[in-house]
Order: sequence, then structure tokens, then C-alpha cells
Amino acid sequence: MADRITIKSESQHEAMRKAGALTGETLAYLAGLVKPGISTKELDEAAEAYIRSRGGIPSFLNYDGFPASICTSVNEQIVHGIPSKKQILRDGDIISIDCGVILDGFHGDAARTILVGEVSPEVQQLVRVTKECFFKGFEQAVVGNHISDISRAVEAHANEYGYGIVRELVGHGIGSNMHEAPEVPNYTNPRFGRGARLVPGMAIAVEPMINLGTRRVDFLSDGWTCVTLDRKPSAHYENTIFITENGPEILTNPI
Repeated sequence: MADRITIKSESQHEAMRKAGALTGETLAYLAGLVKPGISTKELDEAAEAYIRSRGGIPSFLNYDGFPASICTSVNEQIVHGIPSKKQILRDGDIISIDCGVILDGFHGDAARTILVGEVSPEVQQLVRVTKECFFKGFEQAVVGNHISDISRAVEAHANEYGYGIVRELVGHGIGSNMHEAPEVPNYTNPRFGRGARLVPGMAIAVEPMINLGTRRVDFLSDGWTCVTLDRKPSAHYENTIFITENGPEILTNPI
């Protein structure tokens, strides 16, 4: 992660709009493909083809050695699930798809949790509340506020439902690098202080990762996949946000 917060120019803002738009469009396309019987590898292949056909590059492919173009995290998998021919979606599953795109040297980053067929009301609520957590944080992403204002809003909404908030992984700054300063936690901690002050030209990825049960996590032997310790479902919702004088702008076409 770059250790310095970068302030983007208007031309860089426009480049990030384009990268973000393609990221959001890719996720909307993939959401239309999700159904029982499809493999996560098929989704990955479709994502790469879609991104490249529109002049983009998958941000995640070979990033620190990650072997795919998207992350596909099913049920108890929180993030960084590796697409596989063996991972076949079934009725009642949920799948979190995390997608990054490079276009003209800038990144977009977003994630959606998608229902597969008929999903239990309990898990449907988890997915809905996780999305709501993002928008609670988004409302606080205004000039003059601090990162902790976003974190506090996400945390408060998840706590209303007694959900576990993942602490091992957080949101981040974004721009010409996929991961830049500052970190954007989904929870508050006195040791963080108030965090960076939000100023025009900042771009951040806010990404609540919310568990139905415990907040505690485990990492699988593949070195990537993060799962809930109690193996209960987890949901993930993310967008890239640009901070402007007129309020925060979502760059990644929320659905």
C-alpha cells in the first residue's frame, strides 16, 4: 500500500470515473450470469473477457500473485475467494464478487454480494444490511469529516443487528495504485484516533465486510481465502468514492 494520501486532479478524477464505470458495469454483467449450476471459474473467465473487450485490464490478476481476475467468495468465504471449476453455485448460496479494473492508468474497485436462487430470509437480511452499512458510511464521506466518521457509521448500523464486523481487512485509498493510504476500517478503535481528514480530491474504497455470526476469521491454506471462524455466511459491499466539495461521488455504478 502506498504510504501517502494522493490528491487527484480534475483530469485524474475523470480517469477514475471511467475506470469506476467499467468496474460497476462488469459487476452488473456478472450479476446477470449468477445462477445455480455456474462455476466461479466461468464467472472469472466472463469477467476478464468483458473487461478486456472494453479496453481495461483486470486489477486483481497476478496482483501479489493472485491467480484470477475477480475474487469469488461463497457463503462463509468473506473475501479473496479464488475462482475454481470445482466451485459450483447452488440454490440458496450467496456469492461476493470483488472486481477491480485498470483503465488509462487508474483503478476502480467494487464488490457486490449476490443471491443465488432462493436464499433464506436471515441471509437476505445480512446482504441487505451490509449494503446499508456502506451507504451509512457514504453519507459521512464529506469534506471536513474524518475516516473515523465513516467507520463509526458502518459499525453502528451493523451493531444494530448484532452482526460481526471483520477487523482483519479494511477499505483503502485508491488511484493509480489499487491500495493507497488511508486505511478505511469498518469499526472504531481509540488507537486509530479520528483518522485522516477528508479533503477534495481524495479517493477511497469503502467496503463493509459483515458476518452473520462471529467477527473472527480464519484463512484457508490457499493463502488467500478469508472465511468466518464459525463458518456462518458473510456479505461484502464496496464502492470507490471520490471526495468533492459538493459531496461524495460513487464512481462504481452502485446496484
